[in-house]
Amino acid sequence: MVQGTVQVTHGGSSRWRRRSGEYPTLNAALAVAGDGDVLSIAPGTYRENLVLHHAVTLRGPEDGSGSVRIAPLDGVALTLRASAVVQDLYLEGQDRAAPALLVEDGSPELTDLRVSTHSAAGIEVRGPGARPLVRRCTVENPAGVGIAVLDGGGGVFEECEVVSSGQTGFSVRGGGRPRLERCRIHHSTGAGIAVTGEGSGLEALGCEVYEVRGAGVQIAARAAARLTDCAVHRTSADGVTLDTDAVLTLAGCDIHDIPENAVDLRSRSVLTLSRTSVRRFGRNGLSVWDPGTRVDADSCEIHDSTGDYPAVWVSDGATASLDSCRVHDVPDALFVLDRGSSVDVTDSDLSQVRNTAVSVSDGATAQLDDCRIREAGTGAWFRDHGSGGTLAGCTIDAVQTGVIVTKGADPTLERCTVTSPAEAGFYVSAGGRGTFKTCRVTDSSGFGFHVLDGCRTTLTRCHTERCARGGYEFAEDGPVAEECTGDGSGPRPASAAAAQSAPGGGFTGAQSGVRTVTAARSPVAQPSQAAPAASVPRPADPEPAGDAAGARASGAVLGQLDALVGLDSVKREVRALTDMIEVGRRRQRAGLKAASVRRHLVFTGSPGTGKTTVARLYGEILASLGVLERGHLVEVSRVDLVGEHIGSTAIRTQEAFERARGGVLFIDEAYALAPEDSGRDFGREAIDTLVKLMEDHRDAVVVIVAGYTAEMDRFLTVNPGVASRFSRTIAFGDYGPGELLRIVEQQAEEHEYRLGEGTAEALLTYFTELPKGPAFGNGRTARQTFESMVERHAGRVAQLSEPSTDELTLLFPADLPALSAPC
Repeated sequence: MVQGTVQVTHGGSSRWRRRSGEYPTLNAALAVAGDGDVLSIAPGTYRENLVLHHAVTLRGPEDGSGSVRIAPLDGVALTLRASAVVQDLYLEGQDRAAPALLVEDGSPELTDLRVSTHSAAGIEVRGPGARPLVRRCTVENPAGVGIAVLDGGGGVFEECEVVSSGQTGFSVRGGGRPRLERCRIHHSTGAGIAVTGEGSGLEALGCEVYEVRGAGVQIAARAAARLTDCAVHRTSADGVTLDTDAVLTLAGCDIHDIPENAVDLRSRSVLTLSRTSVRRFGRNGLSVWDPGTRVDADSCEIHDSTGDYPAVWVSDGATASLDSCRVHDVPDALFVLDRGSSVDVTDSDLSQVRNTAVSVSDGATAQLDDCRIREAGTGAWFRDHGSGGTLAGCTIDAVQTGVIVTKGADPTLERCTVTSPAEAGFYVSAGGRGTFKTCRVTDSSGFGFHVLDGCRTTLTRCHTERCARGGYEFAEDGPVAEECTGDGSGPRPASAAAAQSAPGGGFTGAQSGVRTVTAARSPVAQPSQAAPAASVPRPADPEPAGDAAGARASGAVLGQLDALVGLDSVKREVRALTDMIEVGRRRQRAGLKAASVRRHLVFTGSPGTGKTTVARLYGEILASLGVLERGHLVEVSRVDLVGEHIGSTAIRTQEAFERARGGVLFIDEAYALAPEDSGRDFGREAIDTLVKLMEDHRDAVVVIVAGYTAEMDRFLTVNPGVASRFSRTIAFGDYGPGELLRIVEQQAEEHEYRLGEGTAEALLTYFTELPKGPAFGNGRTARQTFESMVERHAGRVAQLSEPSTDELTLLFPADLPALSAPC
């Protein structure tokens, strides 16, 4: 063991105390040191457990002559119970049950420490009297938490770095309330920052959380936090999560490059955002759930979605308020659904929206005041009965359709203007209602107002100008129109009698551009690329796309299953299950006993073999047979179920189970809930909770667990109840080269490409020779191959001045990507 000496400089006021002495060990020096004394430690390694009871100064060499390592074999390396000063030390710990550095009392100053440990925590601040000032310290702890503040502890952490934590980077619980300034927390395996429990709080200023294998920031169980000028980015799960009465304020923050939800709130949590940017997220920018949950956003920007989900999602009775915000470059801007859910948007911009800017459904309401919607597929869509709200003083420009009202929805629109829609300005069908006051449509390529199917719509003092197909198109016995005018553009009434029969009166006769028809045409042609089919009603079907999906018969769903490439054994297994369930129903109707069919399944196989797709179809089949109420799919993984502290995992698992009620809970990579070296891992708590829920609610939810074959075999042994709940395993084999070719052919047909001469043969050779590494994606690899071919084709054809149709559609062997090494 290398060890230096410790020089103690006594700092007392008495003359006899002002002297120095050298000691062979740190504990020997501490035994004679008192308040104000300075312990100068020579370079070396000290295998001692230190406890500071006095306000001493403990410091390593300032001249860079070497490092001082405090590295006991077990226990806490350094415990502080006084307002000491500690600087320039290197702390190591090896005890998985204890922290490396523990602050229990006082206001010590810790400066330029490096804590590199395999302990329960790198630094732990515990107790209401513990208030350290920690400056420029680095904590690295691959085995546990980076920094933990608990049991009423506090303190200030300035310019600190927490790196490579095996669990949470910075954890606050039990009423802890620290302050972080200009800290960096990165490469943690759990959450970057987690604040949990009533009375717990955190304030962070100018901090950065990134490269986290989990959520960036978690606030839960009545905890509160405020982040100012902070950044959260490059996480593997949600960027920021709030759960169970959590309260969070984000001011001037930047949340970006998040593969899941940028911000997710549940269970009566409250989030306040100001001057905050949310960008490059894979699911929702803001995801708001449950009654009592609320978001208030002021002067924020949400943009550049990388997925196919709405930027703002409000459901299950939650509320959201956006004031002076911008939402742009997203698939859908704002979805509000479920009775009791509401949004209030004021003076905000929604632009460059590929589908629908505002969607209101399932009894929700939306209030938009003085907002601007432009470059969207649909400006606003009120979808069904009970859905409504108010749009007042809003402008909608350069959209496919301005406002759609369908299926009994009843909004009020006042002083709204739709400019240059590709189809109708306002479109009402399928029993929609709506009240339109002083609304205006100009430069429509279709109708101004198109109301059909006898919809009881009311129009007052509305006006149209330069509408190509006509200002107003009404079905008989439908809307009431009063004092409405138009410039006479577009089709005129077929006769004076027709003009006189215009519903509601109040039009300017033949100058109005009004037509009354008995069989109205839909104002919407086939959607353009700017507005995908799901965002605009089609001529033969004004219902929202997907409404009929849940009503499909089992035969139709089985037909879709049969259409999948390969998976012959999987199809046989699913059909056998379906037949058992159907015959069981018929036996019950005949008064006979029905055989018990365990519906929970295990899916095994490599990634990209169609497990999630089959799970979704299986749910639809069970719903069509009346076994499940809805048949929807809720997909989760370990990060969605496993919490950071005792009790939170059970809550998360129960919430996921509740979201899946009436449908299928699909747990991908389920074996990750029981890692081989789990120790005290909370994943087993998720498994235990799941097994009990499956027993208590056996008819409410079907559970499917999925993953690699060998790992799933081990997973089925971790709990005595697991194997009994999952009595049937369906194996998904890898696709062969011919099946991968068929997937590429399907992709090409769907996107209006063709395989040129020799391309199919070249693809077969390509897939045969393609290395099959651990990350080989099967069907995903086929789709990626097609996408690469399209890119290479585009680079080739872009050089042609006037390419023919064949040149624009044919893919040749030269477009294949080069073979790469195994993943």
